[in-house]
Amino acid sequence: MTTGKKAGLDALLTPEESVLVLIDHQPFQFANLNSHEPTMVANNVIGLAKAAKVFDVPTILTTVLEERGGLLLQGLQDVFPEQKPINRTFVNTWQDQRVVDAVKATGRKKLIIAGLWTEVCVAMPAIQAAGEGFDVVVVTDASGGASDEAHDMAVRRMVQAGVAPMTWLAVMSEWQRDWAREQTVPGITQILLEHGGATGVAFAWETQLLAAGRGDSGA
Repeated sequence: MTTGKKAGLDALLTPEESVLVLIDHQPFQFANLNSHEPTMVANNVIGLAKAAKVFDVPTILTTVLEERGGLLLQGLQDVFPEQKPINRTFVNTWQDQRVVDAVKATGRKKLIIAGLWTEVCVAMPAIQAAGEGFDVVVVTDASGGASDEAHDMAVRRMVQAGVAPMTWLAVMSEWQRDWAREQTVPGITQILLEHGGATGVAFAWETQLLAAGRGDSGA
């Protein structure tokens, strides 16, 4: 059973308590991703990774049999160019002691996970880590399964085990929490422009209109 609160202010995420693990965003896994549009999952996980970097949230990258399943998604690797992903043989990431040690070394108990596929490489470590006292969050739209049903059943199973499902924009919003945290506003604004879909488009439009109101042609 997890020890953290599931309701109240303390249940919400903060950058200072969070650690992010991104699992198996590799070509082989994307090839059989059918619960989501693959380009959307790629967009979302890169946005999530960029947000972690803006908020100084420790991020651990891991792959499985990358010599056969392919290297980490390049756009994701580009967020942390200096980090070599932990390449595993274990299907269950939480059985690879290197990953567990890296998480525990941060001293943080709010464990955020996204990966491919939800029903296998996400569910296994999420359920195990939740049983070992971590407050586990799974980012459902930066993850995906082999079918809609597989993804859905995995999320239901994890919820029964005490895991909290969230979306990547919700994670970033909880990290920000207060617009008085001005030092991170430029970073998340850029992330919204690049990865926020309609929100980013609307913001760009608003900026254009404000510029026009000042007589700025934008040239």
